[in-house]
Amino acid sequence: MAVALVGGLVTAAWSGAVRAQSTEEQGRGEIAAARAALPADAAKVLFGSAAAPAPLAARSIGSFARGCLAGAVALPVDGPAWQVMRLSRNRNWGHPALIGFLEQFAVRAKALGWNGLMVGDMSQPRGGPMLTGHASHQIGLDADIWFMAMPVRSLSPQERETVSAVSMLKEGVREVDPKRFTPLHLALVRAAATDPKVGRIFVHPAIKKAMCDGAGADRDWLAKVRPWYGHHYHFHVRLACPAGLHDCKDQDPPPKGDGCGADLAWWLGPEPWKPEPPQPPKPPLKLADLPPACSEVLVAK
Repeated sequence: MAVALVGGLVTAAWSGAVRAQSTEEQGRGEIAAARAALPADAAKVLFGSAAAPAPLAARSIGSFARGCLAGAVALPVDGPAWQVMRLSRNRNWGHPALIGFLEQFAVRAKALGWNGLMVGDMSQPRGGPMLTGHASHQIGLDADIWFMAMPVRSLSPQERETVSAVSMLKEGVREVDPKRFTPLHLALVRAAATDPKVGRIFVHPAIKKAMCDGAGADRDWLAKVRPWYGHHYHFHVRLACPAGLHDCKDQDPPPKGDGCGADLAWWLGPEPWKPEPPQPPKPPLKLADLPPACSEVLVAK
């Protein structure tokens, strides 16, 4: 009921602006006023409830943590070298560039000796903020890939909800378990990082440290591997904005160097693990916080 009500408000706001063609300024003003009047959590409720993609040209709109996705494509839940996990979340959507990358990367991984990818969250059918979990993954260019190879058989839908990923860390310390994080894991991440379409890969700081120690002389690709909280059950691949997507707001390139020095040392120290919670808590993104084109993405039929 709440979703339908909020959705009706968005549709009314958009269609009203379309009718009011006396001036562009009037139309923009009506949309802005209607968006500002919506409930605080309307953005994540609406985008999190969208079951199908917007039938528009494929566009990644906005930034990775503040945007949406038009013309999304679903990664098939089973492929020759991958399986999609957590199907109930309906987060196996992406820009066609991401789908193409994953299909090609799965083949490269297989050639390395990795049995196949287990793909976690990508984006929602229309991108945007999610009801649970990620702050990013909003524009169809992010994908989580488990640090666990695909089994030789196809998992059942129930197994895809219940099978757990495996942490690469020793229990209770910020170090990798060498019995779990092997040279093949390093080679897998390296293969992703050396793809020119990839902008960043996020891993746990201890995994970054293990990669710094094991990379050898070829180290340029390590710049793309960025330490971040969590990310010891999976690695998070983020593509750079594809060429020609003028609505896609890219990040600056990673700092030069391998990232194995002072920055990583800070991550492995005590400071980053005791952040003060924001007071008051950070409010959810509103529709008014997203690019204006995201309203069109929401109501497109």
